Amino acid sequence: MQQINLRALSTILLASTLLTGCNSLLNKLDNVNKPPPLAEIVNPQEKPTYQPMTWPMPETPPPVKQYANSLWQPGARAFFRDGRAARVGDILRVNIKINDKAQLDNETEGKRTSIDSATAPQLLGLQNKLIGFLPGAKADPSNLLSTTGNLDTKGVGTVKRQETITTQVAALVTQTLPNGNLVIDGKQEIGVNNEVREVSIRGVVRPQDINSDNTIDSTQIAEARIVYGGRGQLTNVQQQRWGGQMVDILSPF
Repeated sequence: MQQINLRALSTILLASTLLTGCNSLLNKLDNVNKPPPLAEIVNPQEKPTYQPMTWPMPETPPPVKQYANSLWQPGARAFFRDGRAARVGDILRVNIKINDKAQLDNETEGKRTSIDSATAPQLLGLQNKLIGFLPGAKADPSNLLSTTGNLDTKGVGTVKRQETITTQVAALVTQTLPNGNLVIDGKQEIGVNNEVREVSIRGVVRPQDINSDNTIDSTQIAEARIVYGGRGQLTNVQQQRWGGQMVDILSPF
């Protein structure tokens, strides 16, 4: 019964994988000789993946005293209204500057040698009778078992990576946390030569880190999620075919 269930499960997984691959193939055939379409502009809070963020909050500070007859208010950065993003729906420009470089060199080597032997020259007088039970006609009770094993493994791995991304994305304030921090969500799509380049960013920013020109660096965003990718003909050529991906996942070797 268990074997039948495993076969049924394997059949369902294989069928779902094939259907997914066929659906992706049909979508690509529909877009032959056409540039990839841009995504529709929607409210970030209406996306299926949107979830309000929870954040550890400090104690509530005392209210700031306001002066009705003064042009200068405590905490203000200008005599006029602050034009920087501060409320839900405001737009904030994010300067994305990524210059990562990593180099890793790993080397492992393992060796193991084992020698086992078993003898029974004296076994309550039964050592001679063991010959009838042993498979070999010339079995010797003084040398019943002798094994030798050698293991030698060696692995070398090298990783070299360098990534440089410099761009600017306008993000929308989607949530204001109780302590005043802002949750932002921004996405940018650029269509060039039948290829769409996508840049998206999400995270939490402090209002005091926003510059006077309403910009902020990506290094000042907490819980930042930055995605730089694309879709189109060039991306399809660079990706492994779905059949090869399925073989890589299911192959035990």
